[in-house]
Amino acid sequence: MVKNDLFITVPSFFKCPISLDVMKSPVSLSTGVTYDRSSIQKWLDSGNNTCPATMQVLQSKDFVPNHTLHRLIQIWSDNLPNTTSSSSDASPATSPLLTQEQARILIKNIDDNTENRLDCFSKLVDFAKQSNENRAFLAKMDGFVRIIVGVLGSNADGGEEVVGIELFEHVVRILDLILMDYADKEQLMRLTLKGNKYFLSSILLVLKKGSLDSRIGSARVLEAIAVTGESKLLIAEKEGLLPEIIRLMTSEVDSIAIEAGLSCLITVSMPRRVRLQLVRLGIVQVLSKLLAHSDTGVSLAEKVLKLLEMVSTCPEGRTALCEDPTCIATIVQRMLKVSNTATEHAVMILWGVCHLFRDQKAQEAVTKSNGLTKILLLMQSNCSPSVRQMAGDLLKIFRVNSKSCLSSYDTKTKHIMPF
Repeated sequence: MVKNDLFITVPSFFKCPISLDVMKSPVSLSTGVTYDRSSIQKWLDSGNNTCPATMQVLQSKDFVPNHTLHRLIQIWSDNLPNTTSSSSDASPATSPLLTQEQARILIKNIDDNTENRLDCFSKLVDFAKQSNENRAFLAKMDGFVRIIVGVLGSNADGGEEVVGIELFEHVVRILDLILMDYADKEQLMRLTLKGNKYFLSSILLVLKKGSLDSRIGSARVLEAIAVTGESKLLIAEKEGLLPEIIRLMTSEVDSIAIEAGLSCLITVSMPRRVRLQLVRLGIVQVLSKLLAHSDTGVSLAEKVLKLLEMVSTCPEGRTALCEDPTCIATIVQRMLKVSNTATEHAVMILWGVCHLFRDQKAQEAVTKSNGLTKILLLMQSNCSPSVRQMAGDLLKIFRVNSKSCLSSYDTKTKHIMPF
């Protein structure tokens, strides 16, 4: 195709092999193939462990920013004519990219006055999306996080949309984008939870009424600032917050949304009273349904089982697990089908409810779901010593025929339940 006033030829190596769009943030896998960050992240988050272009099994899921290619795309983009594309083989011209100095001026405008804040934030979000360098620049800029978090304090009465939810969404998106480069998470926690009494109210508003992207970002930000026992409790005990995180996991089919919600709940539920609160909100039933879906990816399944393991450490959680009509059977079914990490979480749950606490309903559910055969297979697999020992304990329980035999069995298990 010849470049003219209507069409722009896009160099093939500027296109992401997955989305076929011009890459905004090119990153390279260990196989040497480069993809757009968002596209390959979605591929990996879906449970895939191969390179999409070569189908090679990945030895590592880490990727490295391709700075050279990113600069080439920027140079090409800056020199495009001001036209639009009408062909599937062409790409629309883009507006000039912000420089770091221009971004610095926008931030000063935000701090100096309240006019045009929405436009400034919109441009800064685009700036942060453009490259790793831009995100690192914002994360390391002195006072930047303090300035943008201060905007959330505009929600002066803690509930009404005084400045408009769209502005809050932009703040959340920027925070989410720079989290990887913002090293001092404790400082971020102090600026948000301790330095802004309306922060959680504003985040709750975004979770209730924001777009899917901003709701996902909210869950990630909450996870990032839950770095101490006190901060976990502040988040979990904010009225309405946990139900909204659970709603993010249940009202969306987007795996990224579900995983963001799961990761947030795993982080904040370390205190026992938070786990109890989650059980009362019906988290066991939610997790049971998620685990039962055949298309649940590896990473999602691991997180579901991790959270089930955590809630199984309190009596109320074990009761909910055993009373759910399908939960134990689903755990047994997924025990050998996901990953070594998932297997360990699954065995830990079964060991706790069936062996340590001798729940009769759980034992019957494992037996009915052909659990004995799976435990035998697990014993013959290349599992860790702790998993092998717990499987051995379970095997002995399901082989005995009377309560007297159970009471006389003396376990040598070294694994300690995390109470």
